[in-house]
Amino acid sequence: MSLIVGLKFDENNRYHRFARTVVISVISLSIFILVWWIVSLMADTPAIPTPLQTLDALIDVYQYGDRMTGISLGTYVSSSMSTFLRGFLLALAVAVPLGLILGYSKTLRDLSNPVIEVLRPIAPIAWAPIFMLSLGYTLGPMLVVFVGIFFPLLTNVIFGVKKIDPNWIDASKTLGASQLQVFYKVMIPSAIPYVMNGIKVGLGVGWMCIVAAELYATPLGGIGFYLAEQATAGYWPGAYAALVVIGILGLLTIGVADYIHRVISKRMGMDV
Repeated sequence: MSLIVGLKFDENNRYHRFARTVVISVISLSIFILVWWIVSLMADTPAIPTPLQTLDALIDVYQYGDRMTGISLGTYVSSSMSTFLRGFLLALAVAVPLGLILGYSKTLRDLSNPVIEVLRPIAPIAWAPIFMLSLGYTLGPMLVVFVGIFFPLLTNVIFGVKKIDPNWIDASKTLGASQLQVFYKVMIPSAIPYVMNGIKVGLGVGWMCIVAAELYATPLGGIGFYLAEQATAGYWPGAYAALVVIGILGLLTIGVADYIHRVISKRMGMDV
């Protein structure tokens, strides 16, 4: 049993755990909004609008769209989601197999590690002008998101494979398993929790990359374009409204990944 703001929750009851999460989330967001409001009033600058001004701007763009371009909020969101999902799926298709291979083979890992360590610290925003100007407004933003998601996912998968108990591999070989069978019957299932953790981390980083990916985009470039447009025009409530939308999208995608993680872990008999 635990005590949260005067309410008792049974930690063994999933409905009580859910209620506890909701209560804590409401309290946390309320404190955040209160602090934001206080800072905006104390700063007394248009660059930090109040939560109410941001909400008004969000409602306005939801109802009437972008008054500068005439594009709806739904169009911006769908464009960003398309860019994000394509970048995410590409990162997933490349990082997971590569991470499994590099985690399994020390020779390949040592060979590739210098290259990875040189490229990993480069911020995705640094790639944005290169990708956008050389590859265009379709592939460019997708690859910026890809870079943002790829490295967190790759490093988590490699770490997960390296953490596998060697006794499991030895036992499977003793029972007659081939190298291929060890790979897909022992390594892949054992690495799944780390893959899912890498996905959740990567999703968060991927949404951070959206603005960088869409800064150079056309008006149909997505919510990142809308944010840059509003900030350039000096309409800060609109810019902050775009940040709120990006935050909500990030929260939803990470929530979906967390749910999938729990379902997979439950089927594998693991507690998360």
